[in-house]
Amino acid sequence: MKKVREKKSENSLQSYAKYSSLAFQMLFIILAGVFAGRLLDQWIGLKTPIFTAILALASVILSVYYAVKDLLKKP
Repeated sequence: MKKVREKKSENSLQSYAKYSSLAFQMLFIILAGVFAGRLLDQWIGLKTPIFTAILALASVILSVYYAVKDLLKKP
């Protein structure tokens, strides 16, 4: 009975580590896209943040793609 609890605890810790690292990866990708878009808008001198919006949307799509790809990967 004790081994079952230890195994369950180990699996939950591994799941926590996997999903928290996935969340940080998604956050980093999105923030990198927004930061790059803001820099590009400032460099070109646009008043409306067109590149920020485009790169933010693209980075969200990219981060969801990587998340799904990582979740569907065989262990």
